Amino acid sequence: MTQIGRTSARVSVTRAGEHPRRITLSWASLTDKGNKRAANEDSAISEVPVFAVADGMGGHSAGDVASAAVVDRLGEISSAVTDAGSIEEALARALTDIDRVGDESVLGTGTTVTGVALSEIDDELAWMVFNIGDSRVYLFSDGELRQLTVDHSVVQELIDAGLITKEQAEHHPDSNVITRAVGFHEKPVPDYSTLPLVAGQRILICSDGLTKELTDYGIRHYLSTTPTAERAANELVTAALANGGRDNVTVVVVDVESDEAITEPVESHGLRRGSGRN
Repeated sequence: MTQIGRTSARVSVTRAGEHPRRITLSWASLTDKGNKRAANEDSAISEVPVFAVADGMGGHSAGDVASAAVVDRLGEISSAVTDAGSIEEALARALTDIDRVGDESVLGTGTTVTGVALSEIDDELAWMVFNIGDSRVYLFSDGELRQLTVDHSVVQELIDAGLITKEQAEHHPDSNVITRAVGFHEKPVPDYSTLPLVAGQRILICSDGLTKELTDYGIRHYLSTTPTAERAANELVTAALANGGRDNVTVVVVDVESDEAITEPVESHGLRRGSGRN
């Protein structure tokens, strides 16, 4: 397992422009190999501008190396905001790293990757949501939980076709089969969506080790009853382990603490760090 960035932190990001603003983010990242797995093939990055989880392909060799390659390359993005082009360049470099390892195995190796990145859209800060595979991004805001990503999986295709229900998908024999990944010599193709950045938002990024053990109702409960990102991450992982912990489980929780106009001159994007915690 590879962790890029601080596992918990509080950071201010200043946006330049005609109407400069300062947002304050806090976050926490936590992972566990679970109760059944011998090793942790998940990796995570939690550092402005990218927050993401990569889940190395179970059943394939060097899944931990594949997930680490993705977060390592995403970690090379050093600006305060980023865009789809930069994400895709990082994933292309990661693919080269992964295929170098995958060539050593008959089965190859790969990883999912799912996350959010700070971006600038129409002269406003926003979240860019990106996804390859079946890890997920959720938004908790105003008491409501909403899944922002759509799984790239066989069971999701069956659900979309009306052949099975969401409940039936949880016990389907192909529940672990994904239809898109980073690896296997195929160009990584993320799905994207955007979300306005608003104070009070709580973003959850998680591997399927969490969603195998907790329903949306359970996830909403822990996101709604915990005062800090760190407490939320701890309780989510603890609950997943208590419910079976059949897989590696990784979560990144990001809170938008504030979004305020600033009056002093700002010439460029910059980071102003608050009381970071490691």
